[in-house]
Amino acid sequence: MAFPECVPVLTDGVVRLRPHAESDIERIVEQCTDPVSLRWTQVPRGYTAAMAREWLTSIAEGWDSGGDQLWAIEAVDDAEGRFLGSIDLRPRGAGRAEVGYGLHLEGRGRGLMRRALRLLCQHWFDTGGQRMDWYSEVGNFDSLAVALRTGFTFVTKLPEHIADGEGRLVDTWFASLGRQDTFEPRAPWITPPVLAADGVRLRPWRVSDVESVETPDHPPHFVPAGAIPSPDNWEGWLLRRRLVMARGTSTNWCIADADTDRALGEVLIFVHDGALAEQDTAELGYYVYPSARGRGVAGAATRLAVDHAFAPADKGGLGLRRLVAETAADNSASIRVLTTLGFTRWGHEKGAVAPDGSIGPADHWERYAS
Repeated sequence: MAFPECVPVLTDGVVRLRPHAESDIERIVEQCTDPVSLRWTQVPRGYTAAMAREWLTSIAEGWDSGGDQLWAIEAVDDAEGRFLGSIDLRPRGAGRAEVGYGLHLEGRGRGLMRRALRLLCQHWFDTGGQRMDWYSEVGNFDSLAVALRTGFTFVTKLPEHIADGEGRLVDTWFASLGRQDTFEPRAPWITPPVLAADGVRLRPWRVSDVESVETPDHPPHFVPAGAIPSPDNWEGWLLRRRLVMARGTSTNWCIADADTDRALGEVLIFVHDGALAEQDTAELGYYVYPSARGRGVAGAATRLAVDHAFAPADKGGLGLRRLVAETAADNSASIRVLTTLGFTRWGHEKGAVAPDGSIGPADHWERYAS
């Protein structure tokens, strides 16, 4: 059968994937001229109805030739069947395919794309496919959320792997889903809870916190390079924080002044492998900006974080059994914070490799849930 009869209609009772039609053109143009689409997709600039008609022709040719397969997305309860976006399947041979998707403004925030992606992946696996791959420009957290919540595993960042809407190569996130995988998230997407006491508030980081960033002055063997934001690395630093929380490996709080809400530093609880929610042991990290030192900020913030770490999961905490930390042996301020919190030193290395690559003594600390 030729297009559109060859297109299998897929539905879960909430969304429907169907062939594109001439009646979709106006809404296709609306989607392709929307600022979000222009920012994160390769849609041509200055998109017109004529371009949409040419695209519909290429979609039909893809189906008829056995190439890329594109579906229009609509809501089942919409009697008019209005176009809400597109999702495409791009076979790449040997049972592997790539997926791409985008929504019209009216389709966003309703959970429709996650349903559409699940339908498409199930169709691919039911028809013999083995693996579905996802790519997106680094920073596209909305697209990443759809993939991760559908069960995709984040794999890596690829340098200059795809072109953006301006034709420039950009760094790319890559995730993948296998035939035997479930359509469930591999780890919870972490949103740090707001915690407050003793003049500080722990809250999620904000883009506007760049205004509070101070030039680091810590000894280089105390903290890994890039772990503390600076005026020069802010954008990449914040993006990495958001990504590790999206992957469920770390809870990162901004330490803010309780009165002014100005950022004073960071406290985090993290794991190096796996999901934080699946572990009974995690690591504690923290720092404060130079102007916030000597005010008890680190102690107050870490106390809140430790209490949250040991609180039972059914009470909103992490339910951890053990927290660990590592310090340079001469980092007296950090050691004072840990000992005040009840951490004990369980190990000492005479020749540890420091964050800056130097060799020197380091201490290992631990505390157990009460």
